[in-house]
Amino acid sequence: MIEVLAKLGRGPVFLAGEVLECVITFTNPLSASSTSASSEMLAWASAQIHCQFHASENRVALPPSDGSKHDVQAENETVFVPNRGERGQCILSTPPKILFCDLRLDPGESKSYSYCETLPVDGPPSFRGQSVKYVYKLTIGCQRVNSPIKLLRVPFRVLVLHGLKDYQFPQDEAVAPSNPFLEEEESLKKDSRLADLATELLMVATSRRSLHLYNISNTRGKVGTFCIFKTVYKIGEDVIGTFNFSEGDIPCLQFSVSLQTEESIQEEFQRRRGQPVSFTTHARHQESCLHTAQSSFSLPIPLSSTPGFTTNIVSLKWRLHFEFVTSGESAGTCLVRGSQSEAVTWTGVEQMEVDTFSWDLPIKVLPTNPILASYVSQFSNTNSITI
Repeated sequence: MIEVLAKLGRGPVFLAGEVLECVITFTNPLSASSTSASSEMLAWASAQIHCQFHASENRVALPPSDGSKHDVQAENETVFVPNRGERGQCILSTPPKILFCDLRLDPGESKSYSYCETLPVDGPPSFRGQSVKYVYKLTIGCQRVNSPIKLLRVPFRVLVLHGLKDYQFPQDEAVAPSNPFLEEEESLKKDSRLADLATELLMVATSRRSLHLYNISNTRGKVGTFCIFKTVYKIGEDVIGTFNFSEGDIPCLQFSVSLQTEESIQEEFQRRRGQPVSFTTHARHQESCLHTAQSSFSLPIPLSSTPGFTTNIVSLKWRLHFEFVTSGESAGTCLVRGSQSEAVTWTGVEQMEVDTFSWDLPIKVLPTNPILASYVSQFSNTNSITI
């Protein structure tokens, strides 16, 4: 028996273009019955990253696959196929890397191997929607002699920051600031610079603030104004906005604000022409506001959510969805008569004519620091299998 343990060094969330590093340890456990003849042998082990795409048959109409490209060897259990047995299509994969050949482990002995691979910058982000899914995995394949291949899959999350792949790092290291007391491999240095650049780009894009004022009105007149200071956010930030109903002509009885994503299939891949768009609500605020002059809300963008993106099949956009309930008649001023006795009970009206209307405000949601997103990731840093 051999235990295979895969551990992601930094965490299970990465930016596209970063280097994924995984330490894979093979151990022959020591037991009371172990002898010198209890050595274990593995013929080989290999590792590869792939992105698996799955679409809902009720919502997405994909073109038929090319039968001429069917690989007969993929059906053989002695051939390393990372996505064997998984639903959907493998739309992206890195070249496989061999970890070792002919490994012998004595009882209690273990050996570790480091796997490093740069994540492709032209792939989609990790996404689990109502219509499509994009899932990234690192697959480690191991095989004993004359035995089927065993697969250990390590799921991880990929965030995509548009524009990052177009940046050219300086070729001359002499002009780039560095610490002369530290020695780093070139890949790690570039990976660190990539993460720093992404953090800087995100900070610049999301720190810009300017006052955005919107008049809220219906067919009968002005209800109030809405104020928001920015429309570009990172996942993990709060969307904050304020209302001013003091200058409105129409009383607002209630309002609600929903933070939503809009998942739409490109027209050529829709199962039915004109099929409805899928909406997902991530946070919601509702408030009764009759006789309220000002109000505000704060909606958190979950760190586990997917930033907006577009592929040839699906697009994901973010928005604030507002719903207002206004009075059909003017609300009079409530006065308390000084001659009223203490026995008088005030009650609300039983019926009221109301009008309802809604409004959508598009916003832009970008990725965040992958280390921060790792804290709430559903994926584990370590995965193991026994063969």
